[in-house]
Amino acid sequence: MTTGTLITQITDYANRADPYPLYAELRKQPVRRQDDGTYVVSTYYEVRSVANDPRLSNDTRNRPPGYARAADADDTGLPPSFIFTDPPVHDRLRETITRPFGPPHSPRFLDGLRGELAQVVTELLDAFEGKDQVDIVEDFAYPLPVTAICKVLGVPREDEPNFHGWADALASSLDPQVGEEGKEKGQRARQDLGAYLSDLIETKRRHPGPGILSALAPDMTPADLEATAVLLLVAGHETTVNAITNTTLTLLRHPDILDRFLKDPDLAVPLIEEVLRYEPPVQFVPWTTALADIDVAGTTIPKGSPVWLMLAAANRDPQRFEDPDRFDPDRKDNEHLGMYTGIHYCFGAPLARIELHLAVPELFRRVKFSRLLEDPPPYRANAVLRGPRHLPVAIEGLTA
Repeated sequence: MTTGTLITQITDYANRADPYPLYAELRKQPVRRQDDGTYVVSTYYEVRSVANDPRLSNDTRNRPPGYARAADADDTGLPPSFIFTDPPVHDRLRETITRPFGPPHSPRFLDGLRGELAQVVTELLDAFEGKDQVDIVEDFAYPLPVTAICKVLGVPREDEPNFHGWADALASSLDPQVGEEGKEKGQRARQDLGAYLSDLIETKRRHPGPGILSALAPDMTPADLEATAVLLLVAGHETTVNAITNTTLTLLRHPDILDRFLKDPDLAVPLIEEVLRYEPPVQFVPWTTALADIDVAGTTIPKGSPVWLMLAAANRDPQRFEDPDRFDPDRKDNEHLGMYTGIHYCFGAPLARIELHLAVPELFRRVKFSRLLEDPPPYRANAVLRGPRHLPVAIEGLTA
């Protein structure tokens, strides 16, 4: 099977529910060249090495003409988000954004949100009362991260209906198979969301309030802050929705481990890390480019070549993880790539983990699940940000 055929199948919605056999086939050759000149890296040590190589660029403006670029790189009137930049610009922007977000500059900021987010979890679960079925995505996994990122940024929660569609369009534009129409929708969404946030940022400059937008306003140019706000608003909830939903689905598919978890809430930490390995919310990174020739596992990736880093394939590499297709929260040395690696390691990982550790134990403590109503459930169209679009479940009751 050729690389082109494998990648076509991996990105084909028909295989969204279970791409892992295709990833196993892909790993038989750690680095593969597609017919269009893109190089696909799929094994753990090679993905980790290339992702940490300074010769690999996240700035899609470095790609040759004709190759897919991020919506950030096109004419939206905004500079690229910091995840689509390279050092030194990346380092300057990320360091600035980190100051109000968490350690070492603001060590209590995220921790201070725990009480408010725990209350959100309680309110969402209280709404399950009297129901015999719920959609975990719409009723729980989506509203919690959206509320969290709104609190972090200082965005009014009541404005969520305005930016929901923009966020969906932007997230969808990351999919390499989205097509020209999807790319154009992503560009328009970035412009529209940017305009909304520009007005909000200007208000924050005049009247500072809670959230990091007010804290960042004096330290960033309006354009850089607007681009950063767009990124954080979208990335700050899309991946966490997938993580919560994937964890719920995985536990319901493994009743023996769920039973252990119900008896031992301390299992939450290794269990959640194992889900991030086993069903990562970001499956692959398709927007990097080689700035120089890079030798990997006996293959030279030529300068200027687009590179895909297959995180989900690497997370199930038997050369790194014993029995990798088994869901095992007792797994030792679980240094997965579910939150990426290197200088582009997930900026929101601390917030995502807080949300997961508040949401998942409480969900299973309070809700008595009966069964999955669809397995596999319907998945999002996006091959990059893979997760169920809906997760309908039957429930038998709710505890206080």
